[in-house]
Amino acid sequence: MDAYYDYLKSLHLIFVITWFAGLFYIVRLFVYHAEAKAKPEPEQSILIKQYQLMSYRLWYIITWPSAVLASIFAFLMLFGTTLGNSWLHMPWMHIKLGFVFVLYLYHLKCHQIFKQLQRDEVKHTSGFFRLWNEGATIILFAVVFLVILKNAFNWIFGVIGIILFSVLIMLGYKFYKRIREKSNR
Repeated sequence: MDAYYDYLKSLHLIFVITWFAGLFYIVRLFVYHAEAKAKPEPEQSILIKQYQLMSYRLWYIITWPSAVLASIFAFLMLFGTTLGNSWLHMPWMHIKLGFVFVLYLYHLKCHQIFKQLQRDEVKHTSGFFRLWNEGATIILFAVVFLVILKNAFNWIFGVIGIILFSVLIMLGYKFYKRIREKSNR
């Protein structure tokens, strides 16, 4: 299996990318669905029906299969190869797997929201969904920096960097919200 390590790694990376693309776009569809609830009929019904169809296809044809395949290839790399098995003893890999666990929690929460919106139960605002969308971004940044920097990663600067990145996202959202409110007047 060691001879196939680079193939496994390539396939893992491809499906991680498509998984994140699905997570980013599904939450964007959540935003649109929540905003469609404020539209007058028949526009509201038409939009919601279209967003439900788009969400369904994205979730079950791209996002879930990508999550499963990324995990299968990661499992094969970690437990089926000598290099992957040695990584399991490294502290950075434990932290990375912790972030992957958080990513699965995020994915499962998105699934719960997806099911609610398929029933046209909108329990959150579009603003909430805009902020929720940044959760996957923060996880992505953390995992990429961990994988690239490995043992050279300075945990203090890394944690400070993720916190500052989160603050910048929040400030950017507030700035965007103000601009949007001004343009709606």
